[in-house]
Amino acid sequence: MTFKEKVNSLLQEVLEERPSIFLIDLTITDAFKVMITLDDDNGVVLQDCIDISRAIESKLDREEQDYSLEVASVGIGSPLKLTRQYIKNIGRTLIVTTNTEKIEAELVDANEDFIILSWKAREPKKVGKGKETVQKEQQIPYTDIKEAVVTVTF
Repeated sequence: MTFKEKVNSLLQEVLEERPSIFLIDLTITDAFKVMITLDDDNGVVLQDCIDISRAIESKLDREEQDYSLEVASVGIGSPLKLTRQYIKNIGRTLIVTTNTEKIEAELVDANEDFIILSWKAREPKKVGKGKETVQKEQQIPYTDIKEAVVTVTF
């Protein structure tokens, strides 16, 4: 078993014990720097990263292979990558970039195939002069999304 396979196997074992935590990215460089990025249905806390790091480190031997290990949560402002992340963020505001437009709207639904965004927009009145506020809703397939980021408001 190669070092990369061993790390991946150990990581999968740890994640099976914590079903709310899921893997976003696992990168192992040629210099054996292991970088693990995680997310959680309820948000990753520092203790989660520490526990996973220790669980993996305890089963690897630095005498066998020298390595560095970094376990982190997905950062604020990081693009969403997995369907599970979209589902987790229902009710929050996203900035979604497609090939044709950029929309800032509330994520009202997400499933395995698409997301549904809802927002208010000012549009010209159908009758008369001026503008009116209308409620808009759009279904966007994941294949059309170039990038989606959760907005943080203070």
